[in-house]
Amino acid sequence: MYDPTVARLTYRALLGRRRAAILLVLPALLLLIAAGVRAFNGADDQMAAGVLGGFAIATMVPLIGVIAGTGAIGSEIDDGSIVYLLAKPVKRPVIVVTKLVVAIAVTMVFSAVPTLVAGYILNGNGQQIAVAYTVAALVASIAYAALFLLLGTVSRHAVVIGLVYALVWETLFGSLVPGARTLSVQQWSLALAERIGGEGMITSDVGLPLAVALLAGVTLLATGYAGRKLRTLTLAGEE
Repeated sequence: MYDPTVARLTYRALLGRRRAAILLVLPALLLLIAAGVRAFNGADDQMAAGVLGGFAIATMVPLIGVIAGTGAIGSEIDDGSIVYLLAKPVKRPVIVVTKLVVAIAVTMVFSAVPTLVAGYILNGNGQQIAVAYTVAALVASIAYAALFLLLGTVSRHAVVIGLVYALVWETLFGSLVPGARTLSVQQWSLALAERIGGEGMITSDVGLPLAVALLAGVTLLATGYAGRKLRTLTLAGEE
């Protein structure tokens, strides 16, 4: 279920000069914010949780997921170059799984690693805050990559739809409508962070067992449907 050639081509597409520069902007901004907060406020657990929860998990991780997930396949479908890949003797579910693995890896590197570093800058991992939010970033990366990879296979407007979900549904509706938080990858990932972090430092509106089930279910369903959708794509001249 993993093809090294497809993986290499996907890494090359995701880490090209322009897209890599975009991927680096948000982590760099997080580290600058963390350094500034630490310089002006010192080590503060509440402030660390606020920065990591409010910027890293709520904004940076989903946006990087949009870039990596949709970029892993959406651009190839849009410009038609996917036909060359589909013409190769590689099963289409293998293509999807390989691209998902690459998208997850890229999302994790550009979101979880800076989250951990920022957490140590902010308060030296006091109350296990840095580790807790890093775990949240890791598990959220998996679900976001699967969701946005699926979007890339079903819509030419995957980036716009992904941004609407990440910034409007999760950030805006999630903060205003309590019921919407149950359908939020952010809240599911925070359920794991809540269990790891110090008591009262991190909260989630979703219980841990339900959060784990939803994260696994969404990832598997999105991956399966993306593979099914890719199988329906036909090459020119195919019967």
